[in-house]
Amino acid sequence: MIVVLAVLATVVAGAIQRLTGLAFVLVLIGPAVLIYGPVEGVTVAVLLAVVAAAVAIPSGWRLIDWPRTWWLLGAGIVAAPFGALVTRLLPEAALLFMISVMAIAALLTPRFGGPISAVLRGRRGAVYAGATAGFLHASSGLSGPALAAYAVGDRWEQRRFAASAQVVFLGYGLVSVLLRGLPSAPVGEMVLLGLGTAAGILLGALLTRVVPGRIARALMLWCAWAGVLVVLVRAFVAFAA
Repeated sequence: MIVVLAVLATVVAGAIQRLTGLAFVLVLIGPAVLIYGPVEGVTVAVLLAVVAAAVAIPSGWRLIDWPRTWWLLGAGIVAAPFGALVTRLLPEAALLFMISVMAIAALLTPRFGGPISAVLRGRRGAVYAGATAGFLHASSGLSGPALAAYAVGDRWEQRRFAASAQVVFLGYGLVSVLLRGLPSAPVGEMVLLGLGTAAGILLGALLTRVVPGRIARALMLWCAWAGVLVVLVRAFVAFAA
C-alpha cells in the first residue's frame, strides 16, 4: 500500500513537472521523506527527477531553446560544487535561511523595473540565474525558483521554458546523483517509481495541449513560492531545535 501511494505521488509530480517545467522534487519530497526517511528520501527524489527530465525531453524536443538552455546549464554545473561545499561548512539552519533568501531575491527581482530586473534578461541573466539555480540544486534541490524568475524576467514563453528546463534539470540531476550516490531502496520499488514518473510526464505532456500558457505560468510561480516556503519553515524548525 505504501509503495502504491509513492507511485501515485510520482505520477502527480511528473505531471506538474512537465506542465510547469519544474516542481518535481518539491511535490515528491514530502512523500519520499515520509516513506524512506530524510536522507534516503532526498536521494530517491533526486534520482527520479533525472528520470522525469529524461522522459520529458523527447516530447518537448522541438520547443527547446538551446542558447538559453546551454547558458543556464553551464553556469549551474560550474556553481554546483560550491553549493555542495557550503552544505558541509554551514550549520543546517544557517544554510536553509541563506537558500530561502537567495530564492526569494530571485523571485522578486523581475517585479522591479530598470537595472534590477535587467539582471534576469538575456545572456547575463541566464548566467546569473543558472549559477544561482545550480548552487541551490546542489545545496537543497530547490533550483526551481531561480529558473522561474529568469523565465519571467526574460519573458520566456511558457511552453518553451517548460521543455528547455528539462535539459537543465537533467544536467543538474546527474551532477547531484554523482554527489549523493544511488538509493539503497529495493530495485523493484525503484522500477515502479520510475514507471510512475514516466506516466506522470506523459500525462503532463497531454495537459500542455489544453492548459493555457498563462495558467501554467501562474502554477509554476505558485510552485516556486511554495518551495521557498517549505525551505523557510525547515529553517525555523532547525533553528528552534
